[in-house]
Amino acid sequence: MPSLLDTPLREAEFLVVDTETNGRGGEACELTEVSSVLAGGGELHERWSSLVRVNAPLGRGIQRFTGITQAMVDGAPGGEVVLPQLAARLEGRVLVAHNAAFDRRVLRQAFDRAGLDWPDPPVLCTVALARRMLPLQRRRALGELAAALGIDVAGAHRALVDAETCGRVLCALLPRLCAHAASVADGLGVLRPRRRPRRRAREASGADVARARTRLEALDLGELPRDPGVYLFRDDAGRTLYVGKSVSIRSRARAHFAPGAGGAAWTGEATVVDYRPTASELGALLLECRLIRELRPPGNVRLRAPDARLVYLRCRLDVAFPVLEVAAEPAAGNGWTVGPLHGRGAAAELVEQIDSLFGLRHCGRRLQRREHPSAYGQMGRCLSPCLGDLDPNLYRRRLDAALGLFTSPADGRAVLLGHLTAQMREAATARHYERAATLRRRRGRLEALLERLDGVLRATHVTPVLALARHPVAARHDAVWLAGGRVADVAPLPPLDELAARTAEVLRRADSRGLATWIPKAEIAEIRTVRAWLAAHPDTPRLPLDPPPDRDALAAFVTRAGAAA
Repeated sequence: MPSLLDTPLREAEFLVVDTETNGRGGEACELTEVSSVLAGGGELHERWSSLVRVNAPLGRGIQRFTGITQAMVDGAPGGEVVLPQLAARLEGRVLVAHNAAFDRRVLRQAFDRAGLDWPDPPVLCTVALARRMLPLQRRRALGELAAALGIDVAGAHRALVDAETCGRVLCALLPRLCAHAASVADGLGVLRPRRRPRRRAREASGADVARARTRLEALDLGELPRDPGVYLFRDDAGRTLYVGKSVSIRSRARAHFAPGAGGAAWTGEATVVDYRPTASELGALLLECRLIRELRPPGNVRLRAPDARLVYLRCRLDVAFPVLEVAAEPAAGNGWTVGPLHGRGAAAELVEQIDSLFGLRHCGRRLQRREHPSAYGQMGRCLSPCLGDLDPNLYRRRLDAALGLFTSPADGRAVLLGHLTAQMREAATARHYERAATLRRRRGRLEALLERLDGVLRATHVTPVLALARHPVAARHDAVWLAGGRVADVAPLPPLDELAARTAEVLRRADSRGLATWIPKAEIAEIRTVRAWLAAHPDTPRLPLDPPPDRDALAAFVTRAGAAA
């Protein structure tokens, strides 16, 4: 009897499966719902779905996300009852899922927890199918993929609805897979990820050594200094090919042409090398960031473009009852912005937490009138302006308090966590222990979230600083001014009069921006570079510029730093 893998792909039966979980990771992940749809002959047939009882309570977030409540899973059968039914349906069929690795892991874990053997069917992933058959479709989320194929989506985040949508995607793409594969085994082989062969390390041959020596002699790298700074390789036309930095320019530049270095593509075109010395490693790092942003050399692929995962928190103030939102760009016109922050998911969670604590709207920018409060309003987490009877001044005071976390000279992180602590103590005093426990969990989550977002509420924009980064060997320094949340200026430490003038100019520009709380994405690499370098060099001399120092204060600071201005 032929095995399932030898079955012709056109004749095979597919069980399209989708799972819902409690939203937790690792061993704490539990199955809450599983559904399947039988697909064969280009059509959908039998449908089956069941909720599954869980051991740990469901969080409110996952209940809102999936619509599966605690009461629903409390009355559901356990995995030992549900999973044998699924195993019977899988017999002799190929398991299909969207992002199948996740569903397979969830099901295997559920089978193990129930003490059952995993049937281990062949698995086909519709994400891999779309990647292979629709190479121009960059967005492969289930809803977006269905829309690209002209498939109507009835809903999302319930297992049976998602399984039916996934089944229709399979039926739409299966004929294309059949054109490339005859059997089930062939089809799975077509969808298997293509691994790039690893390059084997090889010893440098005599020809490699001679070629490297020739390039070194043509470039004349012996003229480069052994100081910190930036080096630039250019071609015959003067185009910059690569920008690098080092605490020893000569040593690092020569390393690109060593016989065992592998040789990047640009090294064969380089005919001229130039350099710009700095007085410190930090100065070299900042100069490299700026030159790459300005010149966009082809050899610096990773540092040329800003991180696409950077987002802003913003608030459009030209709408009734403004809302906080996460966006890829700052607010235009009459608006407020903070950022950029790394990670849309974490930023969205921070917005939701702030909205709930201050009673701000969770809905979109357009305010729809309601006869009854939303779920957030019923839980006391929204002032419900949608009812039409809210004083706009009260809402604006709450909004100003929320935005003040980012613009106040105080540490917004401490203010927000203190606000939560006070609410928690009030609830405990009133013997509302469940609310106090909820607030305690929220405080812990917020604390971790703010750490992940790199101290976004720590008001770095109102604490200007002058830092002096020293040369590795010589008694020279680079002066770096931080103001307005950005690197405002950087230069070799100038004479005292010029130092005072540049400091005053930095503070003047910062004051002209007001309490600006955001910077362009292109500048985020600079401020991150400075923060990381200062964290790694805690003994670097720093002078707070609030209040603005006079000439004598600057002279005393330079003397304490052991520098000569």
